[in-house]
Amino acid sequence: MGIGELAFCVSVLAFGVYRMKFGIEALQTLAFVTIVLGNQATTYTNRERRHLWSSRPSSWLIVSSIADLLIASTLAVGGIAMTPLPALMVAGTLAAAIVFALLLDLVKVPVFRRLGIT
Repeated sequence: MGIGELAFCVSVLAFGVYRMKFGIEALQTLAFVTIVLGNQATTYTNRERRHLWSSRPSSWLIVSSIADLLIASTLAVGGIAMTPLPALMVAGTLAAAIVFALLLDLVKVPVFRRLGIT
C-alpha cells in the first residue's frame, strides 16, 4: 500500500515538474495536496479487506474526508500560507487520486487473498 502511494506521489510531482514546469514553491503546494489526497485514497482502500465499495464508510469518515478535501483545496487554491495552485490542477489531482484508489484496490484484493489476509 505504501509503495502504491509513493508511486502516486512521485507521479503527480513529476507531472508538476516536467509537464507544468512548476517552481519549487508551487511544487511544495502540489506536494501538500498530493499527500492529502493520496492519504484519503489509501484510507478508503485500507478500511476494507475486500473491494473498497464492499461496505459503506461511516458517516464520520465521509464527513471528515469532505472537510479534509475542502480545507486542503481552499488553502491550495487560495494560496493561504502557500503558493496558490490553479483550481484545475487541484481538481485534476483529485481525479488522479480517485483513479489511484481504484487501481490500488484492484491490486490489493488479489495480494491480500494470496497473503491470506482476507
